Amino acid sequence: MKYFGEISKMSTELKDTILYYFNIGDHSIEINNQLGGRINITYDGIIYCIECGVKIKKTFMQGYCYRCFITSPKTSECIFKPHLCRAHIGEARDLEWSKAHCLKEQYVYLSLTSNLKVGVTKNTQIPTRWIDQGASQAIKFAQTSNRYEAGAIEVELKKFISDRTAWQRMLKNDIDTSIDLIQLKETLIEELDKQFHNFIVKNEKIIHINYPHLHYPEKIKSLDLLKVDRIQSRLIAIKGQYLLFEDNTVFNVRKHSGFDIFINLS
Repeated sequence: MKYFGEISKMSTELKDTILYYFNIGDHSIEINNQLGGRINITYDGIIYCIECGVKIKKTFMQGYCYRCFITSPKTSECIFKPHLCRAHIGEARDLEWSKAHCLKEQYVYLSLTSNLKVGVTKNTQIPTRWIDQGASQAIKFAQTSNRYEAGAIEVELKKFISDRTAWQRMLKNDIDTSIDLIQLKETLIEELDKQFHNFIVKNEKIIHINYPHLHYPEKIKSLDLLKVDRIQSRLIAIKGQYLLFEDNTVFNVRKHSGFDIFINLS
């Protein structure tokens, strides 16, 4: 099957094995059944900003033109650093947007991607956020009423664990399975300043996440359509927002949001 159009991040469903959909133009294609098959992707040299639709030469923050990158509420500083959110005191690029996204229920979570990780996400993004990051396990740590509160807790926890993913190890499925997230959570609660203890989510279970794969690569070489305009290889796995191929190359779909491509699934 051949498709053409602008691509966006893959959609997912939490199943025993994550179900992935490749979004291109008006099509949303279930792609799990392409494991073992060849995928051909050709970039036609055109990119559109995913916010305003203007034609651009390169993207910022996975799909935005520069103007939208510095003005859109979706790319505000607090998206990267929740503790800098100021919506709770009435300050934001777009306060109405922030009321719907920053002044809503938020979770601080612990996840196991390759390494231990702490993060913040709004309630409606669970488990999507965990899947997009390639987490194999995740657990809720704390629940807050706004992004700033969640960010403050995250800052405290970052004294003990990272807020970043070692993405190459994650894609090789190099995971320390000896880590017990429930025990880790209890240990971190003891370290956490008591002013945050009322936010702790109790009796949460670990969510286990399995990704479609035949096997995982031993090495990782990231593909960039601004450097190579064609990809032709056999699909061996899907994890996070990546397609993983038999020649050890990986394609970050979300990074290429707004790119116009042809894709041939065989």
